[in-house]
Amino acid sequence: MKRILVTGGAGYIGSHACKALKAAGYLPITFDNFDTGWREAVKFGPVVEGDLMNRADIDAAFAEHQPDAVMHFAALSQVGEAMKEPGRYWHTNVTGSLNLIEAATAAGCRDFVFSSTCATYGEHDNVVLDEATTQLPLNAYGASKRAIEDILRDFEAAHGLRHVIFRYFNVAGADPEAEIGEFHRPETHLIPLMLDAIDGKRDALTVFGTDYDTPDGTCIRDYVHVCDLVDAHILGLSWLENGKDSAVFNLGTGRGFSVREVIDQSKAVTNRAVPFVEGPRRAGDATKLVSGSTRAEAELGWTPSRSTLQQMITDAWRWHQNGHYTR
Repeated sequence: MKRILVTGGAGYIGSHACKALKAAGYLPITFDNFDTGWREAVKFGPVVEGDLMNRADIDAAFAEHQPDAVMHFAALSQVGEAMKEPGRYWHTNVTGSLNLIEAATAAGCRDFVFSSTCATYGEHDNVVLDEATTQLPLNAYGASKRAIEDILRDFEAAHGLRHVIFRYFNVAGADPEAEIGEFHRPETHLIPLMLDAIDGKRDALTVFGTDYDTPDGTCIRDYVHVCDLVDAHILGLSWLENGKDSAVFNLGTGRGFSVREVIDQSKAVTNRAVPFVEGPRRAGDATKLVSGSTRAEAELGWTPSRSTLQQMITDAWRWHQNGHYTR
């Protein structure tokens, strides 16, 4: 059984990746400092409590578990916070990733799957984004992820570290069995914030910006189901195992939805009104981020089968009603 070191495996996407890895016949090894991750989400393999900022922690994990590949999810990822604290994002994301990449190289672990972001593209008005789109990030989150992509390319040239880079669009939904799900403290993502408002756990959802150049004035995002997303990571792992060249893939559906459209669909799914108030734009938010790429489908054979807005909200609502984590 091949062993995969999953950084951030106690987080939202990482825990879903661990479940998918186990189902695909791998042994996922969670590496997490539990700063934002949840111990209850670690259900699918062994765990190493460690910090990417401490190289000794990473070396110890490689020595003990001898992973065959790495899936790297751990990162600071909030755009608003990145605008206010850019130094923290550069330091944590880049230094932590460099420590991990150096440790993997030293241990002879040469297959690396990296969680990047469409935020590396920045804002390109009226352009659907593919892997060749110029990367012009608007904030330290996107810029730090772009820098890590560059580090991976340099380490491939120097040390043969082969990699697959996935640039995500907006991840949503939850495990259909509600065994794990999306739960942040504090919460910053649109759909769980909206479900909290529907459920009376917060007074109202705030819609940040209603004057964007879009049909209804709210910003547009391309949403992809978390289970579809992690399925792509399993395919990316197989891509490397089969000896194929390093590659970059966008993970999105090619269709964007505005904040108001998400609100309307949530009302339809839950049969409850969504209390919301209008607020000003947030610094660093792009008007529209939509994938124009079919590369993942054509080359990886990836099909985002659960990534309808109705299905993502339905699965998120099921998790919202049935499961939460505690510290």
